[in-house]
Amino acid sequence: MSTVDRARLVELAGRLGVADSYVGWDKLGHEVATETLISVLAALGVDTGGPDWVDTALAEADADEWRAFLPAVTVAAEGTGHWFNVHVPHWDPVHVWITTEDGESVPVQQADHWVDPREIDGVLTGRASFIVPTDLGIGYHTLHAHNPARDHTVEAPLIVTPARLTTADALGGRQRWGLAIQLYSTRSRQSWGVGDLGDLARICEIAGTGHGADFVQINPLHAAEPIPPVEDSPYLPTTRRFVNPLYIRVQDIPEAARLPKGLRKKLAKVATEFEPVNTSAGKIKRNKPYRLKLLWLNKIYDLGIGGERAGDFAAFREREGEGLVRFATWCALAERYGARTDRWPVRLDDPDRLARKVSKLAGRIDFHCWLQWICDEQLAAADTSARESGMAVGVIADLAVGVNRTGADAWALKDTLAQGVSVGAPPDGFNQQGQDWSQPPWHPRRLAAAGYAPYRDMLRTILRHAGGVRVDHILGLFRLWWIPDGNPPSGGAYVRYDHNALIGILALEAQRAGAVVIGEDLGVFEPVVQDTLRDRGILGTSILWFEHGPYAPIPPEEYRALCLTAVTTHDLPPTLGYLAGDHIALRSQLGLLETGEEAERARDARDRDAILQLAVDRGLLTDDAELVNPGTVAALYRLIARSPSILLSVALVDAVGERRIQNQPGTTGDQYPNWRIPLADDTGTAVLVDDLDGHPRFTALIDALTGPPPTCPENPDMP
Repeated sequence: MSTVDRARLVELAGRLGVADSYVGWDKLGHEVATETLISVLAALGVDTGGPDWVDTALAEADADEWRAFLPAVTVAAEGTGHWFNVHVPHWDPVHVWITTEDGESVPVQQADHWVDPREIDGVLTGRASFIVPTDLGIGYHTLHAHNPARDHTVEAPLIVTPARLTTADALGGRQRWGLAIQLYSTRSRQSWGVGDLGDLARICEIAGTGHGADFVQINPLHAAEPIPPVEDSPYLPTTRRFVNPLYIRVQDIPEAARLPKGLRKKLAKVATEFEPVNTSAGKIKRNKPYRLKLLWLNKIYDLGIGGERAGDFAAFREREGEGLVRFATWCALAERYGARTDRWPVRLDDPDRLARKVSKLAGRIDFHCWLQWICDEQLAAADTSARESGMAVGVIADLAVGVNRTGADAWALKDTLAQGVSVGAPPDGFNQQGQDWSQPPWHPRRLAAAGYAPYRDMLRTILRHAGGVRVDHILGLFRLWWIPDGNPPSGGAYVRYDHNALIGILALEAQRAGAVVIGEDLGVFEPVVQDTLRDRGILGTSILWFEHGPYAPIPPEEYRALCLTAVTTHDLPPTLGYLAGDHIALRSQLGLLETGEEAERARDARDRDAILQLAVDRGLLTDDAELVNPGTVAALYRLIARSPSILLSVALVDAVGERRIQNQPGTTGDQYPNWRIPLADDTGTAVLVDDLDGHPRFTALIDALTGPPPTCPENPDMP
């Protein structure tokens, strides 16, 4: 492989959207290894065998577009006069029209744009360009092209997206704040050892009605394995479309009232039996609660559904369609064969045998569809609680980067996912060795060939009961770091995506749902990312500790307005822990530092103290203030309130005094208990949802953020 002409290889890689180099977090250029480029191209479907494979692939890349009568899919921003190309034998006539999603037929104007014909597969082929009408409304339409000379007609999806998402405009006029929580860690006296959707509804009520919050931002609720043991990380789900039944509050299911009297009494006592777990600050254990929930869920399901609710369930199944059935089928098969599809019997690859097995599992498939309906109902109840509490936004859902490579989506959507590679990140400040997230990426061309339907359906389901969505690593809609199997995390390459299509469809679904979109745009990225998000009406993300210019921290007054700003994030310690340097100690202990601990502490302290000085300069903090102190935390929140950002996020861990980090990127569960830290205060005492209303630290931090700002003693006119 090393004998391949590097220049020609780079040309091919560029043609297919693979970068041959990148600028790292160290601001230096890094060249991608030749072997890595070849492996990534192979994952994209390039035949890398034979001595002249690069030249052959280049020729195919040139010809592929000309072979298509219509593009596989056309995505256009509303009102932009987007062009698309039609290819027919030279001099053949062609008629093009659109059928809108409402059934209206719309003619399409041809552009005055000449391109010389080309010989493709022995046929002289011409290109005609057409313009999407500028007055065509947003939505999922259909393009038609007819060649009367050969009586040949083709149709393909046309997706018209908002030029700009307008949902954030309604938030203008004043800054709004909300809570950021890890729902599994936020338990109440009604919980079964893990926070649930009933707890989410109560948190919305407390934060909104009692304290004037406008949103509650949660971790991804994506489904994990259907039976224990289950994955701890909410960012490594089995599917991103459907919900983890672990979050169901069993006792709130209406059919539970139909249990025999003895069982109703037992159900009522379950939460009491979990009291020692709920009040412990020890590691969260998901498997025991989930086993117990599944036991009760099966009992309730076996009672059947009657009356109007039976119709509601049927309507839910019809709305979610084949995607729901495929997911439920995977769950039923996983109950029988385990959740790792790479360990399933080979015979299940045969469609006829699979169909026979599915027929036998019809009851279990219906059960897993029912579980998703219950999740949907309880999410709707939480959304209602948020709205009734006066929240302007409500629940902000979280969309993970990808899925487990042997799970439900990897099985059901395998035709649109790349094989032989995993998504991750090159070395950066989070992990100086790079990260491998063990997730298969979307295959750019195959996803487009599917009309982006899996992506659209996922977004639509997530947004159904949410006032907003945070897109984790939104840079992944522009480019993703592909790591070939067998390579270390640093041995990858960036692969580009059609960000105009992906961002546009995201905006379309959010516009229709009335939801704001927040892109987590942290880390190494190109300027086009933030420019595109701003122009398309999507909020960016600012984390106080990361807002640095070339020589000094950026003053909060210069932050972006279209932004969600926070002091910390789940990949860093809570603010008390960060001030104490707990993250440096942990990374050193785990061997994640390429530099020595002393040098890293010195660099971190320099950056930290520069930010604290901003608070001092504004009269929010005194020079002699104690470093690791609730008052310092409050001053930092008052500091971000000086920004023009329309949303401010308050980490619930900061509001109760927690110090432990939820997740250390780049580590496994045997290195650190990622995603298993329950909510507790700085004394190690568990804090329940029931304790929040009137919790002195919680109230003090919110009052500090929302109350009148102190004036700067050196400059009373400074806001």
